[in-house]
Amino acid sequence: MAGGRNGTAIHGLTGKPLLYFTSVFVSLGVFLFGYDQGVMSGIITGIYFKDYFNQPTRAQIGTMVAILEVGAFASSLIVGRVGDIIGRRKTILYGSMIFVVGGALQAFANGMGMLILGRIIAGVGVGCLSTIVPVYQSEISPPHNRGQLACIEFTGNIVGYATSVWVDYFCSYIENHYAWRLPLFMQCLMGAFLALGSLIICESPRWLLDNDHDEEGIVVLANLHGGGDVHNERAREEFREIKMNVLLQRAEGERSYSEMWSRYRKRLLIAMSAQAFAQLNGINVISYYAPMVFEQAGWRGRDAILMTGINGLIYIASTLPPWWLVDRWGRRPILLSGAVVMCLALSTISYWMFIDVSMTPHMVVVFVIIYNAFFGYSWGPIPWLYPPEIMPLSIRAKGASVSTATNWAFNWLVGMMTPILQEWIKWRLYLVHAFFCACSFVVVYFCYPETKGVMLEDMDTVFGDQTVAATPATARMSLLHPSRSGSPVPSLDINPPEIGKPRSPPPQPTKTGGGVAGLFKGMFGKKSETEGGNYRRLDEGDDV
Repeated sequence: MAGGRNGTAIHGLTGKPLLYFTSVFVSLGVFLFGYDQGVMSGIITGIYFKDYFNQPTRAQIGTMVAILEVGAFASSLIVGRVGDIIGRRKTILYGSMIFVVGGALQAFANGMGMLILGRIIAGVGVGCLSTIVPVYQSEISPPHNRGQLACIEFTGNIVGYATSVWVDYFCSYIENHYAWRLPLFMQCLMGAFLALGSLIICESPRWLLDNDHDEEGIVVLANLHGGGDVHNERAREEFREIKMNVLLQRAEGERSYSEMWSRYRKRLLIAMSAQAFAQLNGINVISYYAPMVFEQAGWRGRDAILMTGINGLIYIASTLPPWWLVDRWGRRPILLSGAVVMCLALSTISYWMFIDVSMTPHMVVVFVIIYNAFFGYSWGPIPWLYPPEIMPLSIRAKGASVSTATNWAFNWLVGMMTPILQEWIKWRLYLVHAFFCACSFVVVYFCYPETKGVMLEDMDTVFGDQTVAATPATARMSLLHPSRSGSPVPSLDINPPEIGKPRSPPPQPTKTGGGVAGLFKGMFGKKSETEGGNYRRLDEGDDV
């Protein structure tokens, strides 16, 4: 069966090849996020950059670096609603275009004002991408390797970070202002590549079905999970499951942000805390200011950037084990073990800086690498996987929007305060972040349920906020939009499963017990039946 642009396979790819191609490609969105995080770390120590901007103070450097988060925070708050209206694919496209504009303003900056404006605009693009890409990733992934694909996406983020550090290092040999302009300009090229690619990737099948583009939705599901065969039983079952979930959610009404907070408070607080701890655990002390950390420990100039580059390569390697572990061990063991080792590593860094002996520079490098490696294995990827997978479809983009905004708020706080605190409290700064690592261990242990292997539509059983029982009206309702006649696929009868027949239970999550977790109360709710896109035949094409 032929499909529209949203439904076709990419160059004949279907099944796992299509799934992995799409996952790797959209990882460019978080690659840009990582690149933009790291690119300033090497630039701010360069002599040409310092001369051009009149030897900026540490407070000014903090503003230059952290102002990106202002734009990212603002866009991440609204992009959830935007993604629900125009779709995940178009949101990726527009986010990439905004990022290119911001990168150009930075690269051609003629003063601090223009540079800061470029950072803000680039932040808007990064906020869009960092919110919608994890949502898109979770919605195209099957439950048995959803964690693996999300971890592949995070590896893209760290490849972006490491790339920016090595670009900074090699450009430091340029004896003019291109030493800092060229690394900033490379953002434009990568953003343009992602924008072009967003024109060929498929739309999220869950967004299509939620907006009543059922015909395109079944074709996308067939391409992703049925080898391109719309008659494939797995694709049909996935279609029924998602569509029935959409209809049951609509029976409970529209989900505003306030409704989301009142009914899904437990899920939302968990999602927000995951993103907050990802920053409070101290990673951006290293990501944004690694050369300054190494200079504080005794390395100087280009050597500090070189140490940051070596650290970046090990950081990439550390993100590979979760590809296989996250869907075998689960989310909780990875977060708990990571928090322990990170706490110990940060405490040790603080100790070596305090005693300040001849071995301090080398020992700081060793324990920064250990810290980064365990962050890359645990608190790096999981907080980006966890929020979109625990949110129900009707509020997934909104929930991811709020959790990502939390990330950017704490990202800004850490980025702004780090250079100041490095000057004020010196080695004690690392003890502050070690304390938050210990706090994150406690919160995960008592509050975070295990979601390994659970289908997105069954996540309500994990949190105990299952949907309302079907009414007689919804029981008689066809899965297809009222404006359609017949099945979306010729000679394929797709009817809802019997309403009275219970779903097969998902894999049971790890019990977390009472305690702090008992303080939270999640409730359920969703979107009005009358809302949603209009039916459009596949042969009518698709706008960009």
